[in-house]
Amino acid sequence: MTVQGEIVAWPEDAIEVGRIVDAWGIKGGIKVLPFSSDPQALFSTRRWFLKPPEDKIVPAGASAPPALLRVTDAREQGDVIVATAQDVPDRNAAESLRGCRVFVSRASFPTADVGEYYWIDLIGLTVVNRQGEALGEVADLLDTGAHSVLRVVPAAGTDAVASAERLIPFVAAYIDDVSLSQRRITVDWGLDY
Repeated sequence: MTVQGEIVAWPEDAIEVGRIVDAWGIKGGIKVLPFSSDPQALFSTRRWFLKPPEDKIVPAGASAPPALLRVTDAREQGDVIVATAQDVPDRNAAESLRGCRVFVSRASFPTADVGEYYWIDLIGLTVVNRQGEALGEVADLLDTGAHSVLRVVPAAGTDAVASAERLIPFVAAYIDDVSLSQRRITVDWGLDY
């Protein structure tokens, strides 16, 4: 894609991090609802990639939303992020972006501290217990407020005992090791739990 003479490629590691919910002010500001309670991924880069909402059909002759927003300012405002971008000159342009999905490159996320992980990095990892028995793989995570919970689904071709979906608290009492390089999480969890 080309944006104001600059060739910009859609990042292969693009992660959806929020959604534009409304315009902000009269000078082209936008309000973005982040998908994380800690929206640092939106602050870590000035390049936000956009896709239209899944349910919105762009009428013939109407312009599609820009594929890239070059953000000039972003700040937290309550539960949303308020941002301005070079490509959004006024309120009408900002309103036309309502519902657009916001993506950033995974490579631009801030580096996680030791023992901290982005959910997106845990999804798809194999989960094994201390005995080396496969419990399945991480399908997603649930936020319970106090801590996160791994939702582990069985791998294809497993037997009836191993085929149950498991919810494993992502806390030190149950998580022995997370190896992103080996794509494995070792847990203190039995097959019959």
